[in-house]
Order: sequence, then structure tokens, then C-alpha cells
Amino acid sequence: MRKVKTYNYIGAILLVGAFLLGCDDFLDRDPLSKLTNEDLGNDGKSTGFTTASQAEAILAGCYGDFRNEYFQLDYYVNGDAQADNAYAGADNPNNFQIDEYAIESVNNNVLRDWRYLYGTIAKANTVLDHIDSVADAALTETRRAEIKGEAAFVRAYMYFELVRQYGDIPLLVHEITEWDVDDETKIYLSRTPQAEIYQQIIKDLELAVANTRAAAANKNVVTKSTAHFLLAKVYATVEPHDWAKVNEHADAVLAAGFELLPEFDQLWDGTQENSSEAIFEITYDGWDAGTGNWGAGMFYGIDWKKFNTPTNDLVAAFDAEGDEIRKNASIRFADVTGKWSDRYWPLTNFPYSYKYRNTSGTQNYILFRLADIMLLKAEALTDAGDLEGAADLVNEIRARVDLDDIIPTTDADMVQAIAKERRLELVFEGQRWYDLKRTGKAIEVMNAFRDGNGNSLGYQLTEDRLLWPIPQNERDKNEKLTQNDGY
Repeated sequence: MRKVKTYNYIGAILLVGAFLLGCDDFLDRDPLSKLTNEDLGNDGKSTGFTTASQAEAILAGCYGDFRNEYFQLDYYVNGDAQADNAYAGADNPNNFQIDEYAIESVNNNVLRDWRYLYGTIAKANTVLDHIDSVADAALTETRRAEIKGEAAFVRAYMYFELVRQYGDIPLLVHEITEWDVDDETKIYLSRTPQAEIYQQIIKDLELAVANTRAAAANKNVVTKSTAHFLLAKVYATVEPHDWAKVNEHADAVLAAGFELLPEFDQLWDGTQENSSEAIFEITYDGWDAGTGNWGAGMFYGIDWKKFNTPTNDLVAAFDAEGDEIRKNASIRFADVTGKWSDRYWPLTNFPYSYKYRNTSGTQNYILFRLADIMLLKAEALTDAGDLEGAADLVNEIRARVDLDDIIPTTDADMVQAIAKERRLELVFEGQRWYDLKRTGKAIEVMNAFRDGNGNSLGYQLTEDRLLWPIPQNERDKNEKLTQNDGY
């Protein structure tokens, strides 16, 4: 039986097919993203890592992946351009397919997102498989537990992104360090049902809650609140929704002392990073530090036609609500006459996303923040019949932007009010598409979607198209990967 030596993170790489090491070149310059041949035993099997510094370095590689193309660009395209918040913008045919529900299995975004997410899962698996065996005295038991919890959160988060986008997916929770070239069944896995994926996500997040620190000075570190936040989001997403669990984990976050910033625009103007409202941020220190945020330049500015052009419907929603503060913090307009053409907007008054506006490379991305979890708790309270409690949470958020209180009289009114509030509060933060899906509104909303002149955009969203296809490139390598219906 012929066996091939490999690096200790290769399992997921083989699972998803040929994969460029790590992600983009700029990502993991300092963190250890692979082990060398010296880390392989004489039998060709990975010996993992043996020191505290190696453990920290591989974990840093997990965190470093939050700066890859998925989290700088695709996360926001997938969450907003698939919904009614944004048109695809720019000139990328792959994004046009996503925007118009005409995705093909050979779409490059479909493949690269799959590979980015599984690549990070592979690193997390390495940490989790070996952290308990590190005998280095420099690794305290407290820090060992924290590392374990942080890696478990990272793995859970990546699987959450995958399962929401692709449905049933291969589940790999251990590294593969050798394989038999005559029998590749060990590395080419079939798809695991979504229910089992969610079970693993919840298991990992419970491990994260038990082992991570209660708080951290920098919001780019996973804490108990980070894990509770994602658990609340998971329980609000998985079918059937468990609103009691959503409420439980939202309460755990709210009890941790986070506070809304006094002014909405402070979240985005660069003066309040690692703020009292932020729960989890992606930190960027600029180009000189090797961790520049290039993603902001994909959405903001008029030097070229950017991604995620705000829709006419979104602007109308802000105007109908009289929501000038959040509109002005989220969208800017400019005269782009002669620069490009557009089918939706006049070039004399062309909109672009404004939340992530610092193109110097130093603006942090906020993945989890307090307003989001407050609105999730409002959904849970509505399900429990506590309309007053739900309204109090929504009105606290509305008060910051000088909007009148809502006074719902029925559950249906409250549900609609929360959905509207989530849209206007969280626009361009990658949430809207998944909100529409988990609330069962995606097909209804998107098939009724119209442009600024009231003309139908002709979307034909079906149940099948709520999921992306499995990348054809991966299916060509692994005959066990079945395709989603409709592709």
C-alpha cells in the first residue's frame, strides 16, 4: 500500500480539491500556516505541533483567514447583493450571476468561497487535534483551554457560512495527515445532511463558550460573548427555530456589558474601533503592517464602478422611514457622468456604499455587534408573545437615530417592524440575504422586487436557488459529491 507524506493541514485541501496554500499571499506572513517536513514522523504521519509558540502561530493563521477575500469582499456581496439591498455593481459576470439567481456550478465565486472556508476549517482541525498533547511548560492550562475554544469557534463559524450557502456539505473534524493513493475514499467524502452540520456547529460553539475568556481588550479575539452571539444566530437559523435558545444566548451577550454607541456613524467613521458596541471585529493595521484592508476600496469611491451598488428600493425604504441618519452613514451619492453606464441609476446622482469608507487599509470590519443581537432577541420575545419587551429593544435602537417609537399591536406587526429595522440598521453588513432566507421571505420579496421606475427585474427565485450549487470543480474530483437540486 503506497502512502504519501503530507503537511498536517492537507486533509481539507484534498477534500475540496487542489487548493492554493492558505489564501491570499498577504494573509499569513507571520502566522504559521503549515508545518515543515521536520514535523512529520518517520512513518510519514504528522506529529502535529509540540510547543506553545507553534500552537499560537497556527491559531493566528485561523484568525488571519478572516482577512482573506471571503471576509473582505464575498461575505458582503453574498449577504447584500443576493438580497434587495444591493445590485451586483462593478463588471464581474460571477457577481451578476449571484445577483440574478443565475449561478452556474462553474462560477468562480462558488468555488473560491468553498475553498477559503474549508481551508480555514483545516487549520482549526489541526489546532483541535493536537492542542491537548502539547507538553510545553510555556502553555498554561488556562491558555490551552482558550486556544481550544477559539479554534472551535472558528471551525463552527466557517461551517455556518458553508451550510447556509451550500446546504448539505462534507463534514471533516479531524486533519488527514496521510492517504493511500490506491484508495482515496478516506479523503473524498460525501455530503453530510444539514442537520448534522448544525449539530457539530452547536457542539463546537458550546465548547467555545466553556473555554474562551469572558472578555478581551481587542474585539478581534473570540470570547464567550462571541460564541453566545453565534449560537443565538444559529438557533434563529436552523429549522425548527429554537427561540428559547436564541433568547438564552442573546441574554448572555447582553449581560456582558456591551453598549450602543451614542451616534450611529461612530461605528463607521474610524474613531471608535474596538468600541463598546462591537462584539467581534476583523482588525486591520494598514499596508505597512502587512494587514491592510483592501476590501473597503471594493465598495467605496467613484474611481471605478464598485461592487454592491445600493438599490432604488433600499434608498426608498430609508426615505419612507424618514431615516436620514442611517441613510447618510450607509450611502453616498456622486456625479459620475462619463465614468460608466448603469441601468438603474442616473449618473448625475449615483449611489455607493459608505459604511466601510476608509481606503487607507486601517478600517476594521465589524462582524458581530450589539444592535444585531438586540434585534434577534426582539424576534425571540415576539415568538414568546412579549411584544412590549420586543418593542423596547427595537425602540432603543431607533432612538439613537432620532426615529419615533414603534407601537405594534399584533405579532405580525412586530415581526414586520423587526425585519425592517434589521434591514436599515444592518445594511451592507452581510445580513439581509440570510435574514430573508431564515424568515422564509426570500422568494416573496425578491420575485416582487422592482427598480426605481417600478419595473420588475424579472427575478425567478425558486426554492432550489436558495442554495448555491456544489462547485463543479470539486465534483469532478470527487464522485461522491452530489449536486443540489436545480443545478
